[in-house]
Amino acid sequence: MNVKIKKLNNNAVVPVYAKPGDAGLDLTATSKDENQLYIEYGTGLAMQIPEGHVGLVFPRSSISKYHLATANAVGVIDSGYRGEVTVRFKKTSDLFPKIYEIGDRIAQLVVIPYPNVEFEQVTELDATERGSGGYGSSGT
Repeated sequence: MNVKIKKLNNNAVVPVYAKPGDAGLDLTATSKDENQLYIEYGTGLAMQIPEGHVGLVFPRSSISKYHLATANAVGVIDSGYRGEVTVRFKKTSDLFPKIYEIGDRIAQLVVIPYPNVEFEQVTELDATERGSGGYGSSGT
């Protein structure tokens, strides 16, 4: 798949796979905007996700070594978005938090196709073994 990408500054790093077989492409921080509530990292990149696809921004496994959590769990880059790809984190420690710095790989991007969904309103749904069993319904 070909995804057009634009560097918004000279320090931007075009995402690459760290290892063969990886699903996510590493995103690198080129800027950092920090306040009391969050830290937002810029990647210095804008991209053109193909129509019918979405870019999903996940934390890297290295997040476990930092005092950060992605602010919106998974970022969504829609095919119509042309602005800078940024990643926002909440601090999980107030005292000397360990955070990513400019130049660090901060997140990973996965580009996947998605179906075009149309809802059909009905009065009944097909029965299943699980039914309406919710949280913990399959046991502990």
